[in-house]
Amino acid sequence: MSRLSGISVIFDLDGTLVDSEPNYYEAGRQLLAEHGVPDFGWADHERYVGISTRETVARWKSLYGLRASVAELLADKNRRYLELARAATRVYPEMRTFVELLAAEGVPMAVASGSSREAIEAILAGTGLDAYLRTVVSADEVAHGKPAPDIFLEAARRLGAAPADCVVLEDAAPGAAAAHAAGMRCVAIPYVPAQADAPDFAHAGLLLRGGQEEFTARAAFAWMTGAS
Repeated sequence: MSRLSGISVIFDLDGTLVDSEPNYYEAGRQLLAEHGVPDFGWADHERYVGISTRETVARWKSLYGLRASVAELLADKNRRYLELARAATRVYPEMRTFVELLAAEGVPMAVASGSSREAIEAILAGTGLDAYLRTVVSADEVAHGKPAPDIFLEAARRLGAAPADCVVLEDAAPGAAAAHAAGMRCVAIPYVPAQADAPDFAHAGLLLRGGQEEFTARAAFAWMTGAS
């Protein structure tokens, strides 16, 4: 019998499983430059970590007074992002090990991401993670994005799991808030370690303040074994 019997695991994708933020930043920087905003920097980008692409471009339209519609901006950013993502997306090595450990134990797993389904599937296929992560929910498939719990509750439904039996891995405060709202335990690995004191991370069952540099597959596995 598995040491993690009864537990299901739901992964955020961007910044949690893969380091896709540089690609999101570059896609956004290109888009904004083309629309007359030339000085969008990494510090600006960090404010949008954990927020869905649709919500991000809607905020940009308002903030920068962009003329294009939200739908046009979204399609443009997704197109640019997909080109970059297909060329190169890095999986965090310890995360790959963790996914493989869970798969060996027969743990049901899903991905719940604010990205488009096309982007999620392209990354999972390109990195080989699709061999393990076949249940996917994108923000486009639920009514409300993170910090609302909708996406995690839908992932649990598709896995046939009770929310209380699910553990979420997240890198962003809105995702940690969504996991808490869904009644799920959370392993928080802040993408921006300086944000580790954000109130939403306080609810996490395991908070790795140092982010990915502090995450190890064995430690997370041991914590979950104790939590089961």
